[in-house]
Amino acid sequence: MAKSVRQSLYYVLLWLISIAFFLPVLWIFLAAFKTKEQILAIPPKWIFTPTFENISNMFSGMNFEKYAVNSVIISLSAVVIAIIVSFFASYSFSRYKPKGTDFLMFLLLSMRMVPGAAVVVPIYLMYTALGWKDTYYGIILLYAMFSIPFSVWILKGFIDGVSLRYDETALVNGGSRMHVMFRVILPQVKPGLVAAFIFNIIFVWNEFLFNFIIGGKKVTTIPVALATGLYKTHGVDWTFIASLSLVYMLPLILMIYFFQRYLLVGMTFGTVRGEV
Repeated sequence: MAKSVRQSLYYVLLWLISIAFFLPVLWIFLAAFKTKEQILAIPPKWIFTPTFENISNMFSGMNFEKYAVNSVIISLSAVVIAIIVSFFASYSFSRYKPKGTDFLMFLLLSMRMVPGAAVVVPIYLMYTALGWKDTYYGIILLYAMFSIPFSVWILKGFIDGVSLRYDETALVNGGSRMHVMFRVILPQVKPGLVAAFIFNIIFVWNEFLFNFIIGGKKVTTIPVALATGLYKTHGVDWTFIASLSLVYMLPLILMIYFFQRYLLVGMTFGTVRGEV
């Protein structure tokens, strides 16, 4: 009986913590369908007549389609490039084990430890000198570079969990190394690929600093559009913030909801499979 009570209290506590973290998201969702007066009302209005005028004004009053297309193209391109490069690198680290692998893996991960503000100036100068500023390929390569280290760590953990006997069996039976990688190993690490893809798409989709400094009008993404459109002549445009945030967050929320099991597996860095 006592164990059942403790378990019930435990779940109640988890629900309260989850609700507390979800309240800001819920506020944004509701605010997208409120007027400015309702958004700023004290106490907050939980019962109101929803309006779609905010979302309609967002689509008609700014280049939302351009910013959304930029976000999709840049995010998908950078992450796909990073996943392809990371798969080859992870297989090499896992199977060939070059000298100093542990140190090289540490160096890769250390790239993610450095804050973006510490490297934005030299990268800006380099991009300006090379003429890569305000170009799709420039910003895509930058995001791919930042996405590769974390992807290598995730995928190496998955490939390490696949027995070496699979490789040996395929090679003995006449398979090439590319056959081993794409026909034998790749199907077994698909959860890792999905996990790495989602983790990195979240990072690139939400990245602001480099797109704001190195990007330009041609490659502006939604986070930069959200920040630059924050203030109007009459002050903070809360209806714009709420409506754009709603449309901006929905794709990630849906993606995480449908692929959350892969995220859980990705955080465990793979599973150990049996011998053949």
